[in-house]
Amino acid sequence: MSDSTRQTGFGMMLVAALAMLGGLTWFFSDRLEQRSNPNRVVESERVGDRIDITLRADRQGHYVATGEINRTEVTFLVDTGATLVSVPEELADQLGLERQAPIGLQTAAGPVQGYLTRLDEVRLGDIVQRDVRAAINPGRHDTVLLGMSFLRDLELVHRDGELTLRTASLGTSD
Repeated sequence: MSDSTRQTGFGMMLVAALAMLGGLTWFFSDRLEQRSNPNRVVESERVGDRIDITLRADRQGHYVATGEINRTEVTFLVDTGATLVSVPEELADQLGLERQAPIGLQTAAGPVQGYLTRLDEVRLGDIVQRDVRAAINPGRHDTVLLGMSFLRDLELVHRDGELTLRTASLGTSD
């Protein structure tokens, strides 16, 4: 066997091995992402004149979902214990959010100084709310806490590892 044939064979094997390694990396990273955010694609169901969204819990029992703030895709963690939607400082800077009044925030890591702000639009599936009160959180995380300033007008039903968020009938008002 000539040297050029040997080099060509080795090159083809190297390319095949790299392609297989790339394919496995893609496959497993997608699987890991699916475990950490089982609601990357949020589907809405219209039931009469209301909207229902059902989220599946992740492996830790949290409800993580992909949504949007001001037309920018973000990852939400549903947090009924949070008074406001809490936006990480780095994301707030990317979104160009205005820092309004300073506010003390109680986080899992302890108290921190944040800022009040307003979000033009928050979207989870087909549920859209405008002019939502929020806090800019200086913590180093990449998940937005979807707090009660978004959730307060929704009915929440938790059952068997699923959380259904339901809008009020569109024909009613408070």
